Amino acid sequence: MAESSTPLLQFRQDIETEFRRHIREALEVSFAEEITAALGSDRHQRTDHRRGYRHGALERTVTTALGARTLTVPRGRVVAEDGTTTEFRSRLLPRYARRTREGDDAILGCYLGGINSRRIRTALKPLVGERHLSKSAVSRIVGRLKALFTTWQGRDLSTERYAIVMLDGFHLKVRLARRVVSVPVLAALGVTDTGQKCLLGLRLAVSEAEATWGAVVTDLQQRGLVAPLLLVVDGHAGLKSALKQWEGVRVQRCTTHKLENLKAHCPRHARPEMKRDYDRIIYAADGLAARAAYDAFAKKWSTLCAAVARSLEEAGDELLTFYEFPKATWKSIRTTNMLENLNREFRRRTKTQASFGTEDGALTVLYGLVAFGQIQLRRIDGHQHLPAFVAKTWQKVA
Repeated sequence: MAESSTPLLQFRQDIETEFRRHIREALEVSFAEEITAALGSDRHQRTDHRRGYRHGALERTVTTALGARTLTVPRGRVVAEDGTTTEFRSRLLPRYARRTREGDDAILGCYLGGINSRRIRTALKPLVGERHLSKSAVSRIVGRLKALFTTWQGRDLSTERYAIVMLDGFHLKVRLARRVVSVPVLAALGVTDTGQKCLLGLRLAVSEAEATWGAVVTDLQQRGLVAPLLLVVDGHAGLKSALKQWEGVRVQRCTTHKLENLKAHCPRHARPEMKRDYDRIIYAADGLAARAAYDAFAKKWSTLCAAVARSLEEAGDELLTFYEFPKATWKSIRTTNMLENLNREFRRRTKTQASFGTEDGALTVLYGLVAFGQIQLRRIDGHQHLPAFVAKTWQKVA
């Protein structure tokens, strides 16, 4: 078996060697064409349009997706119209560049996966070698990610419109005041009029009180976010109070959270019957049928178990708001499951880290997981029916 696999292995190595050689040759040809265009003439060519001269070449080692490669880059002086000269700079290989974007993405992928600097260098050693990825290089790349997060966190939202905004929180372990504690991360997820989900904001708070949720809403408003057509939330008291800042916006209470609340107030033996009655509300053919099922539920369970009826009435009409939207979107907008799924992915991707050392470090990793495609956000179900509905509704509002 080993003997039969040797020729195949050798063939693959030869193919890889040839491929890398042709890549290097193609890059060096590109460098030559680039300096020829900058100087206005080829090597040893005398023309009236010549704008400078060559003066040797230098070797630069660059880490690509195929590993570290040494490239020969031509040097030259470009003469301007006023007679001054400047050093030729390649646009294909900018000054001080030591890695291609794929190399930086590989490093960030390791960092976002919870690997520290030493282990990143060990893991990427076959790709970049030992000399081309120092601890400071990893820190600089991670530093750029933190800068991107800071810019994203304070970006202007006045030019963006979201038909639907979901708000929810999940807990993460972070070191605060010299102790590792489980603290809530408050997240906002927007849905554009084309149905595309976008992460709007992340905030780490000490609790989910009205003040902290109010700060999330205020931040979105101050950055110019136009009020959405629909807010999808759970029944958390602090969040409910904070939403008063967005006066006039329709609210959809998460039907899954409400079912759990009803179960908490219902005797165990009666829960299957209660769920059947509840499903008639949530899975009705239209809003009229849902309202009839809602009234029937309230009347029946006010007699069987008054606490269940009161829990349902606490949500009121906000439990049925999704019926005002296109039917194809009902599954996506009647619960906070979209944001719950994102939060679940955040927890899964960060479980390798026992805790985060700082608040900024925690939020930067969460942002990076979405920004660099580690977590993909797709369109909602029924997104094809959303643009026409949103345009019509916003026209009425205006």
